[in-house]
Amino acid sequence: MSVPSPTPEQLAWQRMRLGMFLHFGVNTFFGAEWSDGTLPAEAFDPKELDADQWADVAASMGARYAVLTAKHHDGFCLWPTATTEYSVASSPWRDGRGDVVGEFVSAFRRRGIAVGLYLSPWDRNAACYEDAAAYDDFYCTQLEELCTRYGDLVELWFDGAGSDGREYDWDRIMAVVREHQPGAMVFNMGSPTIRWVGNEDGMACDPVEYVTDLLDLNNYGDVTMGQGAGRYLPPECDVSLRRGWFWAEEDQPKSLNHLLGIHYRSIGMGAGLLLNVPPDRRGLIPEEDVARLREWRDELDSRFGHPVEARLERDGKGWRAVFPEATRLDHVALEEDYSDGQRITRHRVLLDGRLLAEGLTVGEHRLHAFAPAEVTELAVEVEGDEPRLARVLGFDTGGRGAPDLEYIAPTVEPESISRPD
Repeated sequence: MSVPSPTPEQLAWQRMRLGMFLHFGVNTFFGAEWSDGTLPAEAFDPKELDADQWADVAASMGARYAVLTAKHHDGFCLWPTATTEYSVASSPWRDGRGDVVGEFVSAFRRRGIAVGLYLSPWDRNAACYEDAAAYDDFYCTQLEELCTRYGDLVELWFDGAGSDGREYDWDRIMAVVREHQPGAMVFNMGSPTIRWVGNEDGMACDPVEYVTDLLDLNNYGDVTMGQGAGRYLPPECDVSLRRGWFWAEEDQPKSLNHLLGIHYRSIGMGAGLLLNVPPDRRGLIPEEDVARLREWRDELDSRFGHPVEARLERDGKGWRAVFPEATRLDHVALEEDYSDGQRITRHRVLLDGRLLAEGLTVGEHRLHAFAPAEVTELAVEVEGDEPRLARVLGFDTGGRGAPDLEYIAPTVEPESISRPD
């Protein structure tokens, strides 16, 4: 049976698994999350800005791609745009001749990290926003600048927050993307090729379905967008290292335990993870954040850096996963061959007839923890339409399991958000 399958670009994006999000702008200098477009451009002055430091941190945490907020909802642009004076060109940084987007792109590409850009459709500074046609002109010009000045982009992030009830000319917007960045993943709006997981906690729930006909648009309401029919739209989990998306002095990075839990519930559930790491007023990622990310990467490498791969043998409707020799394991990762569509709908992992783990989705990477056991081979039972298992990996983490997650309240509560009329 034919099912929707990924394009080569979608498949490549899913296999990257981990990205870095960078929220940075005039908000950073006021400890603000969603400013209203009136904060002065002159306040933007990150005197020590070092995009190479950002890229080094991204590489050390294992990120394969990164997305920068070129323009957030306040309308402040991190590149010198012809569309508005509300940009870095009106700031004292680099004597008004700087380009954060350009420095970001160059630094990350030097380290082999793919780059993407966030361009908020909602703009609280643009005087033309209330005139839909005029704003579509304005927005398409901004998008064309970003799509033509900085080389190939891996992702374009269109945030639905603040746009409830607003109609943008998505046909025209997507024409710009198709002409100039046809290989970029499009996040959640317009003609999306990837989707939002539906929360800002960085966590997916079983099943993680790569085909859907309905999208959640933002975290602050119940607005959804129908696709008419099931489309291949793998999810991206976004979450901030800190409580807020932009740097704020009073915030601290999440605990190691929390970050580990996010890994298990995002990448370990077959979804992608986009972890926000906000630069501070200096234009640097703070030392405590760098240390926490290093600690996280070290722990992930300690747990999962030395997998034992099993040889797969078909066994009826499932597989036998045969390890090279008897070995102590406490985790197993299953990986599906979904190049021709996601097909596994349920799975069970058994040792000598005893259930070790079970779930629904396998997808890109499904991680299970269990009590330590001596393993020579495992039975993997699957359900689905012509299901295809690609790999089984075993890990000995010394009995370390999936951590419980503490709840951290969001910085911005829905009732506090001012929306356009």
